[in-house]
Amino acid sequence: MAATSHRRSLRSRRTLVVSVAVLAAGAGAGVFVMNANANPVDLYHQTLAAKNGWASSGTGTTGGAKADSAHTFTVSTRAQLVKALGSVTDTTPRIIKIKGTIDANTNDAGKKLTCADYASGTGYSLASYLKAYDPASYGKKAPSGTQEKARAAAQTKQKKNIVFRVPANTSIVGVPGTAAGIKGGSLQVQNVDNVIVRNLTFSATEDCFPQWDPTDGSAGEWNSNYDSVTLRGATHVWADHNTFTDAPFFDSAEKTYFGRKYQVHDGALDITNGSDLVTVERNQFTNHDKTMLIGSSDTDSVGKLRVSIHHNVWKGITQRAPLARIGQIHIYNNLYDTTALNGYTAKYSIDSRAKAQVVAEHNYFKLPSGAKVAKLLSGDGTGSVAGSGNLVNGTATDVVAAYNAASSKKLKTTVNWKPALTAGLETSAKNLLTGLVTTAGAGALK
Repeated sequence: MAATSHRRSLRSRRTLVVSVAVLAAGAGAGVFVMNANANPVDLYHQTLAAKNGWASSGTGTTGGAKADSAHTFTVSTRAQLVKALGSVTDTTPRIIKIKGTIDANTNDAGKKLTCADYASGTGYSLASYLKAYDPASYGKKAPSGTQEKARAAAQTKQKKNIVFRVPANTSIVGVPGTAAGIKGGSLQVQNVDNVIVRNLTFSATEDCFPQWDPTDGSAGEWNSNYDSVTLRGATHVWADHNTFTDAPFFDSAEKTYFGRKYQVHDGALDITNGSDLVTVERNQFTNHDKTMLIGSSDTDSVGKLRVSIHHNVWKGITQRAPLARIGQIHIYNNLYDTTALNGYTAKYSIDSRAKAQVVAEHNYFKLPSGAKVAKLLSGDGTGSVAGSGNLVNGTATDVVAAYNAASSKKLKTTVNWKPALTAGLETSAKNLLTGLVTTAGAGALK
């Protein structure tokens, strides 16, 4: 009897393991699975699953999975992160485990740095800058001269401190259970291949020294630098289970100068300058204005900018979720909660322009009372949005038809490609409203 019970117990455990693995595979590569020893998958060595979006194309995305012990780091400070990243020209596979929250606005000794520290010695002051370039006296021309040079010098000092350049073949992963993330920093993935960024909270990425541009629009704008994560000419990038937020300082608290908000935030995750083969999966984007830009201009890079965006939560986002240009972009199984949050009020969610070829399918849009379906989309009259199965407050809705009925710059409804790399695609969006809340964003991986 004991032997029989033991065999049954083993069968039961094996059945449990197989069941968990099957369920995880069906839910997408972002969910960990169990092996025969009932241990979770090693998040640090995990690679992007086959057919999981554009980043799985070709050679796929493995990040630093092949890193040896000498190139595996656990970091908790800005100085440690800089050392672990090393030279951007060193393509040796590396794994960087971030434990806790790293404050980018600190010096090598860990001392907190402020905007005043960056401005020190440059001759810049906001009061002097405002006086020098007041449109009432200076006119509507681009700032130049002493204070603009001083502003640029101060901005360069901050940039040197908070921008972290990521080499090829790198995995940067937050250690579960440690509130892992980067506060006030900007990961720059530029002209490199094969990078993984997982399980991190990116918060408070702020430019101390926005530039006034009176020629930007009819009333001028304050323009800032530094996306939380920026891809420029990058290929094979997997951004998985991260959280992006402006917290704790929201745009509603910003001061107004020259009649415009003094904007210190730029993008959350921007994909520009010919970046290609990117999968953005199971992230949370919240409390932000211009969230994701795909393509830096209407002439960015034809034949590139291929991006898959799936199982993400967009909540409290004003616009650019994403704004897409030129490329082939697949947007599926995302949750868009357009309810206003902390002063961030939705203008639109998805913008297709500059002949972008967007397929948006099986997404769930949550609209507050009185909001118009037509406001979910935007375009310039040249972009396309195809796809079906989208739900608005639980009801199947043709969101493109609703937009086109209300707009003179109509979206095209056909595209020149068919998505094939669709692992994890759910053909019903009805469970996204509740299911993604606990499975997307930093901290969901264990």
